[in-house]
Amino acid sequence: MKQLGILVTGGTFDKDYDLINGELGFKKTHIPEMFKRGRSALDFNIHVLMMMDSLDMVKKDRLFITRNCKDLPYENIIITHGTDTMVKTAAVIAAANLNKTVVLTGAMRPYKLGSSDGFFNLGSAVAFAQTLPSGVYVAMHGR
Repeated sequence: MKQLGILVTGGTFDKDYDLINGELGFKKTHIPEMFKRGRSALDFNIHVLMMMDSLDMVKKDRLFITRNCKDLPYENIIITHGTDTMVKTAAVIAAANLNKTVVLTGAMRPYKLGSSDGFFNLGSAVAFAQTLPSGVYVAMHGR
């Protein structure tokens, strides 16, 4: 298996609870911790493109993600993304007609809060990215 590219964009996946102001926000990505916790032996490389809520994304953000999918040397890519506009970003990437397998995934509950679907969704995305043919996919809850 060739190296897997992981592109981090933020979303609920990576949100943390701030005890001081009582709000969810971003500090750092949890993806390395998740791969370590899952005892992954895969060859992967993580690129943090942005840490933002997908509701705040605009066209230039989606084009930036697409450009990274195109320019980075991976044939198999996972993008962690907010669920609210994941389909919009997937459509922009699909329009670029890349000859790569790109899987977007996210979470309904932040990983750091526990009982998150993010861990399962990431695992599913890893499997799908390695087995599906070229195209752009959204992977949530094993589907």
